[in-house]
Amino acid sequence: MRRTAMKNMARAASLALAVVLSAPAQAQSAFELGRVPGTDDSPILTLDTERLLTESAAGRAIDADLAERSAALAAENRRIEAELTSEEKDLSARRASLTSEAFKAEATAFDEKVKRIRAEQDAKLLNLQQASEQARRSILQAANPVLAAIMQDTGAVAILERGSLIAALQTIDVTDLAIERLDAAQTVPDDSEETGTAPAETSTE
Repeated sequence: MRRTAMKNMARAASLALAVVLSAPAQAQSAFELGRVPGTDDSPILTLDTERLLTESAAGRAIDADLAERSAALAAENRRIEAELTSEEKDLSARRASLTSEAFKAEATAFDEKVKRIRAEQDAKLLNLQQASEQARRSILQAANPVLAAIMQDTGAVAILERGSLIAALQTIDVTDLAIERLDAAQTVPDDSEETGTAPAETSTE
């Protein structure tokens, strides 16, 4: 599976992750004694969304599941290709013994079969991609309260996508903290629940 979809999704989600909270003055002062070390009391924090998606426990589970399902689909495609190749060679070998009408009928049926199977396999790949993207969106949704809590703890008013900044101090990046807190707050779902897909059997008959 290509990682481009994940990167595009991360960019699209950057605005959603730039959660802005305006804390009352009393609430701000209440956090003075409990600020998160390393944030330098900055009102603006940054987050690397791609790292959150790939390095969090839930993100790693999704990537592992995706790799396994992609490998299974690729193996299935290779098996089907070998079977179709064998069937095509058999048809070519029998061509001399068939009438032109019979050969044309079998060749047409074979072509239609190939098109049907290709469409089925393409649909499986698309379903896998969509399920993976939905699982990653779920991680971002689960991260929202975690990010809000980090802003409250640090007295910050916004978290921006790190990749969208021209320059930023390393000390205001809270990606590691967000990953740590997300892992602590979230129970990683079972693989089948995470992606909502299961490889289906496809026959070349």
